[in-house]
Amino acid sequence: MTTTHFATLTEGRAHFKDLFDAAESGRPASVRRESSRAAVVDAERLRQALATLQPSGAELVAEAGGWSLFIPGLPVAVDAATMDEVLDEMVQALREYADDWTDRLLYAPNHSQNWGLVQLIALSDDQQLKDWLVGQ
Repeated sequence: MTTTHFATLTEGRAHFKDLFDAAESGRPASVRRESSRAAVVDAERLRQALATLQPSGAELVAEAGGWSLFIPGLPVAVDAATMDEVLDEMVQALREYADDWTDRLLYAPNHSQNWGLVQLIALSDDQQLKDWLVGQ
């Protein structure tokens, strides 16, 4: 298997196009900086993998002439009159959660495990998030 790995940041910068070409084709690509290593991956491939590995588990409930939607284990829940509106509201709530996570929750013990979810939210457009919420 052909991999693209650069042992230093300087090497990685010098071969930036090679890193992106490898990522785009789905080949492993990484760069090391001191004791850490970063992977370079195609964003859509990563988004699809995260969506597959982490189903939303969203629960949709009809109540009081409208709809409620929540994701167990996450501090997000929304209510709306129609199913389309509740999905729109949840997409917005997820984007706000991702912003909060990036700003201050990433080190909180009860939120730090949500890295994959935040990446999924950041890499998805609204329709992709709606499809993920309903399990498509």
